[in-house]
Order: sequence, then structure tokens, then C-alpha cells
Amino acid sequence: MLTLRCARQTRAFLSPFSAATTTTSTSGILLFSNNASPPHPNSSASPSPNSSNPTTAGGFQSDTHNADVVYYFREWFMSRNQKLFDCIFEILRTHEDASADAALSGLNLGLSEGLVLEIFNYDKKDVLSCLKFFDWAGRQPGFHHTRVTFNAIFQIISKAKLMDLMLDYLQNHMKQRYVHKVMYYNILVIGYALAGKCETALQLFGKMRFHNVDLDAFAYNVLMNSLVEEGYFDVVETIAKEIRARGHQNDVTHAIMMKSFCKQNELKRGEEYLRRLMDDNNKKQLSGTAVATLLAALCKNNQFEKAASLIEEFREMDLDLTEHAYSMWIRDLVKVGKLDHALEFLKDKQAVEEYVPDVFRYNLLVCRLLRENRLEEVYDLLTEMKEKEILPDDVTMNMVLCFLCKAGMMDIAMNLYNSRVEFGLSVNSMAYNYLINTLVGDVSVDEAYRVLRNSMEQGYLPGQKTFSIIADALCREGKLDKMKELVLFMLDQNIMPNNFTYDKFISALCRASRVEEGYLLHDLLSRLNKSSQKSTYLNLISGFSKTNRGDIAARLLIEMQEKGYSPGRRLIGEVICGLSKMDNPEKQLLGLLEMQLSRNQLSTSKKLNFFIDGAGRARKPELAMQAYEVMRRNGLVPDIKSDILLLQSHLKSEKIAQALKLFRYLSMKWRKSKLWHTMIIGLCKAKKPEYASQILEDMKINKVTPSIECYEELIKLYCDSGQYHKAVEILNDMTQIGRPVSSFIGNVFLMHALRTKKLYYAWVSSSREQNLTPASWTLGHLIGFFSGCIEENYDDEDMENLIKQCFRIDIYTNNMILRRLSMNGMDLACKYFDRLCEKGYEPNRWTYEIIVHGLAKDGRNEEAKVWEDEMLRKGFGLTEVTQTII
Repeated sequence: MLTLRCARQTRAFLSPFSAATTTTSTSGILLFSNNASPPHPNSSASPSPNSSNPTTAGGFQSDTHNADVVYYFREWFMSRNQKLFDCIFEILRTHEDASADAALSGLNLGLSEGLVLEIFNYDKKDVLSCLKFFDWAGRQPGFHHTRVTFNAIFQIISKAKLMDLMLDYLQNHMKQRYVHKVMYYNILVIGYALAGKCETALQLFGKMRFHNVDLDAFAYNVLMNSLVEEGYFDVVETIAKEIRARGHQNDVTHAIMMKSFCKQNELKRGEEYLRRLMDDNNKKQLSGTAVATLLAALCKNNQFEKAASLIEEFREMDLDLTEHAYSMWIRDLVKVGKLDHALEFLKDKQAVEEYVPDVFRYNLLVCRLLRENRLEEVYDLLTEMKEKEILPDDVTMNMVLCFLCKAGMMDIAMNLYNSRVEFGLSVNSMAYNYLINTLVGDVSVDEAYRVLRNSMEQGYLPGQKTFSIIADALCREGKLDKMKELVLFMLDQNIMPNNFTYDKFISALCRASRVEEGYLLHDLLSRLNKSSQKSTYLNLISGFSKTNRGDIAARLLIEMQEKGYSPGRRLIGEVICGLSKMDNPEKQLLGLLEMQLSRNQLSTSKKLNFFIDGAGRARKPELAMQAYEVMRRNGLVPDIKSDILLLQSHLKSEKIAQALKLFRYLSMKWRKSKLWHTMIIGLCKAKKPEYASQILEDMKINKVTPSIECYEELIKLYCDSGQYHKAVEILNDMTQIGRPVSSFIGNVFLMHALRTKKLYYAWVSSSREQNLTPASWTLGHLIGFFSGCIEENYDDEDMENLIKQCFRIDIYTNNMILRRLSMNGMDLACKYFDRLCEKGYEPNRWTYEIIVHGLAKDGRNEEAKVWEDEMLRKGFGLTEVTQTII
């Protein structure tokens, strides 16, 4: 009753599947995306952490239900009852020869041919253990190996491609006392045939005939099958005649002959062979295996209709096709993507003939359904297997784990996984990938890491994609110690992570200010001939430069160049900044320069300009001058860019007198407006407006037109220092020569007008002293309105039109209008906010700040909270001033 109840509960959990590609079922369970691959942790289709856990979702709301479903699967897995076989293999793997003999003898196995074959089939991949058991069994009193057990052990060795081992075994096997002399030639022929040594096997066969000894039926079939596999088709016909002459022909012989026809692509001849057997009333010698072989060949040649008609034809002749032909047909339909046809065929044969596929066919169907995310049908097949008492193998149990992962039932999957030793489950790489990927996406990175370590300790190597996913998650969550442990474990196991994995880790270490650890890992990987990506070098160099270890940064810069990566201006600047903070920075910089020159890395003035620029960023004009001199000594002619960078290095370090002197020299050398612009902007940033104004006047005298940026920087500096009269003069001067008012300049004036009325008074005073241009008059009127000195009832549209007459409106201008409207009431401001959104403007932090601040100031705190929530959802934060009043 418990099993039936669990089945119903699990089935209810999975229904309805009609909404499987959307979001949730009617019971509130989050279902699955329509993605055939394991869920990726960054996928938008991944369930949220709260809904992916079955214990918190609607389907299994209690631990009791969860435990019932675990029991449902556990009961099925335990039905394999393989504890004895587990014990046998544990002894074979862990005990030495003498103690293994004693331990196996203590089990009182009651050896038989069938038991030996079962033990071999339990774990064929463990060749050494199978050989040890074969040897032990042959030495036990009362038991003698048969042709079948010899064939089984040879098959195991052959499939493991251990041919040398097999040949050694054949040469030495007669020394073992458990081999009967009468089986001598039969076993040798079987062994050499299975080892692919057909010529040796035929020589032995000839030697047997010379001694008037013959093969038995079993050995004949093994030999003929090996000849077919190796392509000795002429000899196959000869052996077949020998078999018929001795009356050894049976269903196996016919199946081998059919394989021979199919390998030669003589499908018509194969079909005729089958019909002849049916006509000769040899049905009892004809099994579904021969039919299955022909059907497989037809399917391989895309003759599916022909294959289907043959199935029906032979079935109507009362030939039993269920064991082989039906299984093959299902396999080939699935292989070519005809999954629905395979399922339909299965249901039809189950209903009419009570056909029950073997575990391998069920596994094949379940695997393909899993890939297509058809989880309801997966569950139906798994339930059917349990009801029909199909013993699950490792593949079945692994697919159950994958199914539970896809279904979001991770608690159940992990419970079964943690109990894997109890029912002898050997987890495969596919199940490990599903478990790890789902745990990363929905449950816990720590748990995913534990499973990954388990998988590697068991000898499984998850794919690079899985490594990358978990590495990304560990780095993203700052679990760098675990990431370090994982990388070192991988290296200890001689597993080399891909570039993406360790580059991401090194970058994460650098961001976490653990640049030394990142460098040690980089150095270790370099010794293992793994080249770091350019981004890794950038992070390491930047990290060491910021920690004032310019020497290591410079060393990495050179190494980076040796790897073929070209550093940019910013990176070289960071290295120079790092060197400038060390002892004797001039020596450090010159050493780096000389090394770069010796390696031919500074073959052009453009590359040396990077060093001049870096020295300027480090506020070391003397270093910039030394780099400049190195350029000239090495025959490189400084260009205008070199001179501008040298000038900027003096301006950034506020060496104004030297900068002015250098500028006078350079202005005679170059008649370039860019030089003048650099000087004015540099002086403004150094907060020297009087010098900048003088240079501006000199420009006009020398008939050089100042750029709009020169005017912008100078006006902003005068406004910030409260010299509004000067700012208005510069504005009027700019508009007199035809320069338009830029959005930047307009926004600066409007912002200061909102702060103080002094700007408007300065504009009034200037209008009396000089003739203002129309642009200056219009902007002055706007200043008066924004400062509150001019009382006019402009609505938002009138205000926009007035501003458009003066300069182009941008988002900053809109914020200024919003601020002004808020002074007349927040309803007007909110209405204007809506208009901005309708016009396609994307509000920024200050847009929201103005609304929240204004509402809070008016005492409308509940509305302010709603706007604050929206602001936070957009990723913006409030200023401290607004936080104090909300």
C-alpha cells in the first residue's frame, strides 16, 4: 500500500505537465524549463531558491511525504539484492591473494557456471577482480570451468582491449590444474578468436583436425563469429559448411550468418536466408536474434518501412521476436530520433503481446525522454519498470537521480545520493553533472562543491562546463578558500583545469586583495606550461600596482609581452604608478624602459608615449621628462602627442611655473590648437582660472579658436568658485564668436541658479556694462526664473520651449526642470516625471532623488516610500540628506 501511495503522490507532484514549459502547476510546484540540458545556475528558467525545494513547495509539504517518496525509490533500488556480489568484489579489490582465498571460501558460495557468470556480469569493468575470481573458482574442489565461463572471461578481457593479457593467459593456462586436457584445443581456439587472432585460431583448428580432434558446437560458433568480425567472409562460408556437416547448426549459427550478410551489405541475400529457414520448417533453429540483425542493417540503410513490414510478417508466422527483434527495433527508432514511434510501438506490443522490454531498452527510452524534458513520460516508464519488477541497474538509478534533479526534487535526489553505498549505486558523470549544476542553481554552492569532490575522489571527471559553472559560483560568492582547495585537488590528481577556470579564480583572488595568492597560482600553472589569458595578467598587474609592488607588476608586464599580449596605455600607467611609490622610482622606471628597449617593445614613439603618460598619471613629471629624453636618445622623434603628454604631466602635478615655461616653448614649436586646449583645460583642473583666462586671450590674439571644452571648463571653474561675473563674461565672449551654448554650460548655469541668486545679479550687472548677445540674454532670463528672481508662471512645456531656444535638453536638464517644478508643488513634478518616461527618457538616480526628497520634505512620507522602493529596484540609493528626512 505504501508503494502505491508513494507512486500516486509522486505522480500528483508531476501533474499537470501541460504547463511544464511555463511556470507553476495548480498545486504551486515550480515546474521545469523546456531545456534538454542540465539547468544552468545563471539561467532565468531556474527555480528560485524558495520554490525549488520540494519540502517548501505545494507538492510535498511535509517531511513525511518526502520520506515516503524516498522510500518508494529506495525500495526499488534495494530489490537488486546485490550485497553478496558487493562483498565478493570488495574482497577481491582489498585483500591480498592468500587472505582473499580465505575470505571467499568463508562465503560458502556453492559455485556453479550460472553463479560465476552472474558475478562476472555484475562488474565486467573490473577486469582484475574478475580474473582473480576466475582463478580462485578454478582451484575450488568440485568445480571445473566450462567453455561458457572461459568464453565469459575472454570476452571481459577482450572488451577491455587487454589483448596482451589474454595472449599471456592463453599461453599459460594449461599450467593450471583446473583445466581439463579434453578442453585444451577448444579453449585455445575460443581465446585466440576472441583476441582477434583469427589466423592463429585457424592454425590451431587445422592442427586439431590433423590429430583427428574436432571443435564442439560452441567453439565453432565463437570461431565463425570472430571471422565475421575480422572480415574473413570466404572462410566464414567454409566454417559454416563444416558446422552443417557435423549437425552443430543452431540459432546462434544462423544469427552469425545473418551478421556476415549484413556486414557485406547483402541485405537481400540475408532476407532470402531467413525465408528459406522458415520454408524449411527450421523455426526452432531461428531466433529473434537473426531477425534483429537484419532489421538493424535495414534501419542503418534508412529502410524503416521495409523493417517494419518484416517485423509484422515474421510475427504472423509465430516467430518469437520479443526478446531481440523488438528490442533492436526500439533501439534503432530512438537512435534516429523517432522517439514517439518507439513509444507507440512499445505500448502496442505491451497491449497485444504483453511484451516487456529488458532494462537496457527501458534505460534507452528514459534517457532520451530526459534529454527532451518529457518528465511525465519519464516518470511513467520508471513506475512501469518498478511495477513489472524490472531490476534497476546503475544506469537506471543514475537516470532517476537526473530525473529528480530536473523535477526540482533535490531533497529526494540528495537523500538517495547519500545512501548510494547502501544499494551499491555507482554514480556516473551524467548524474554528477545534473546534481552539481542543480545544486549550484537552486540549493547550495557548498553542497555542490561537496558532490563535486566526491565525484573526483570516485574517479569521475565532470566536464569542463561543470567545472566552469561551479568555479564561477564559488568565485561569485567569495568562497575562494574552497576554490583554492578545488584547484589544488585537481592538480594533485593530475587534472588540469581549463584556462577559463583558473583565470577566473586568479581574477577573483586579485579582486579580493589576495593578489599574492593569485600570483603563486599563476606561477605554478606557468611551470605546468599553462598560459594565462590577457585578462589574468591585467588583474595581477593592476593588483600589484595598487599594493605598491611595482617591481612584480613590471615583471608581469614583461612576461605578458613575451606571451604575445600587447599592453595598453592604462596598464603601463598603472605599472609606472606602482613603480613611482617604491624606493628610487627613477631607477625603477629607467630599468623598465631599458628592458623594453632591449626587447624591441618600444620601437615607436607611440609606445614610449605610454610611459610619458603613465609618469604624468603618477604625478611624476621628472619621470615623464626622463622617458622623453630616452625617446630622443634612441633616435625616436617626439610628436605632438609626446609634447602634450609631457605638458600634462606638469599640469597634473600642479607644477604650474614649469608648465607655463614648457608651454611657451612648445607653442613656438607647434602651431596646433590642441596644445592650447590642453593648457587651458589643465589649468582649469589645477584651479588656476586666471592663467587659463590669459591663455584664452592669447589664443584669440594668435587667431586660434578655442574649443567648446575650453569654455565649458573655464565657466564651470568660475561658477564653482563663485566668480559669476567672470563666468557671464566668458559666456558672452563665447557667443560673440559664434559658439553655441552647449548643454553642459546651460546645465551648469541652471544648477547654480537653483542654488543662489548671485548668478542672476552678476548677469544683470554684466548686461549694464556690456552688450550681451541674444543667447546670453535668453540664458540670463532662464537664470532669473530658476533662481526665483523673475516671477513667471511657466508650465513644463513652456519651460522646455524656452530652454530649447538656448541649448539642447538632456536628462540633466530635465532633472533641473523637475527640481524647479518641485518648488511649485510635487504634483507638478510627478506629472512631469511621467511625461519624461512617455518621451523615452530613462530616469537616473538624481531624477528619483528629486521626487523622493520633495515628497518627504512636503510630509508625504508614504508616497516617498513607494518611490524609494522603485528607486531601489532600479539599483539606485538615496543620499544621506534625503535619508535623514524620509
